[in-house]
Amino acid sequence: MQEAYLLDHPGVKKKILHGGQGPLPHFPKGTKLVFHFQTLLDNFERTVIDDSRKNKRPTEIFVGKMFKMEVWEVLLTSMRIGEVAEFWCDAIHTGLYPMVSKGMRLAAQGKDPLEGQTHTCGMGNLFHYHSTGFPELDELMRTPQPLIFIMELISVGDPLSYQRESWMMEKDEKLKVVPSLHLLGNALVKQGRFREAAEKYQEAVVLLRTVQSREMPGDEDYINLDRLIIPLVLNYCQCMLELEEYYEVIEHTTELLDKHKDCVKAYYKRAKAYAAVWSEREAKRDFQMVANLDITLSRLVQRELSLLSERMKEKYWEDKERYWKILEDREKEPEKEDISEMNAKEESRGEHSQSPEEVKDAEEGKNPSVAEENKLDTKSEESAAEANHRITALTEGKDWQQMLRLIMLLQDEGNFNVKEHKYTEATAKFKEALEYVDHLQTKVEHKGEDWESLEKVRLPLCLNLSQCKLELGEYQEVVDLNSKLLKKHKGELIHSEIDIDQEYPVLLL
Repeated sequence: MQEAYLLDHPGVKKKILHGGQGPLPHFPKGTKLVFHFQTLLDNFERTVIDDSRKNKRPTEIFVGKMFKMEVWEVLLTSMRIGEVAEFWCDAIHTGLYPMVSKGMRLAAQGKDPLEGQTHTCGMGNLFHYHSTGFPELDELMRTPQPLIFIMELISVGDPLSYQRESWMMEKDEKLKVVPSLHLLGNALVKQGRFREAAEKYQEAVVLLRTVQSREMPGDEDYINLDRLIIPLVLNYCQCMLELEEYYEVIEHTTELLDKHKDCVKAYYKRAKAYAAVWSEREAKRDFQMVANLDITLSRLVQRELSLLSERMKEKYWEDKERYWKILEDREKEPEKEDISEMNAKEESRGEHSQSPEEVKDAEEGKNPSVAEENKLDTKSEESAAEANHRITALTEGKDWQQMLRLIMLLQDEGNFNVKEHKYTEATAKFKEALEYVDHLQTKVEHKGEDWESLEKVRLPLCLNLSQCKLELGEYQEVVDLNSKLLKKHKGELIHSEIDIDQEYPVLLL
């Protein structure tokens, strides 16, 4: 079909690709237009920039509501329902398209379409930022150019036949709707309909933030709107707690606390969420903030902390039972080691790797490069012969992966015993873990990558063992152990922040 210029709109051409149905509709102010569109570059390849069908839902605009791409209203109101048309638009009509496209893409991802914009007009935002976050849109910002829009008009709504969209409302209308949404959310909570209640609170927050975006930060109106938002966000978070969507609670309460650092309820709800996802340290920190900010809640906080401690103990024993079961299952499996592959690995380590004789010597305490260096960490209370016999018994029948898992498990058990003030039991766990580290280091290239990785595992174990010895009053052993650590890690321990828990700092000598 022949191209035709739209009257009174220079720089726009239209080509009908598929005829629509019935006469041209009437488009009074507020009419809802539902459509699909494609945006193409005016080049030989007709490169596609955007396609609304990929968003799984059509696009909507409302006539007379000052949509940023004003030319789209002109294009759509020239179409019949069901019509598909191609429009060529000169650069004078497409300057704001990068910002419009960015907003629609963010909305399709479930993000705020106004993300990153400042309190200024659309064109101001266009020049204020150097990047939209999308390379193809950045190129359009740098070099405005004609674009091609292929549009399909799906439906034309009656302005009076549907509930007004929130963004179509004026400021006063939005502020009048918020209390109703708040009350409706509260009523739904009482009925146990937390998902629906959360939606009402969220809708009210969006309305208030839309109004707030038109105010200057720091102004009285801006501050008053912020005060209205706080209880709505807290109610929303309570619904998310009930729905067990804990990370959603953590995200929103953290955002709230960034602005309002004395919000007790936000700390409490975030503490409950952290406790639910086993983040013990963060939960304790937030519960303590609740008690500090409101002393009348101290008893409540103590109950919550006691409950948290009990839950963490239960989790510890459950995890312990599960880990040991995994190790037992692994021990029952037949060994499937490929000898040729192991030999190839040994050869690839080059001339600096240890020979079988050297490994044997290291295990027997004869290799000064490995055995002597590690000997004092776990064998200060027994002879070398007894230690070798003990390590042989410990490692018999266990492969590399099993021993690594045991090291982590023993470390966790030691940390748990320290929290329970059982320092003798903790000492035994840390020592046993170090014995596995000693043994594994005799199996790898001295000072090689694997050896250094195991050394990083050794360091916190030694420091935690040192702390236990300190608590038990074995001060000379603390001095000996840390002196050896400082020889091996000179300059590193000064900046270390390795600890068992904030309540039990490790002494760095």
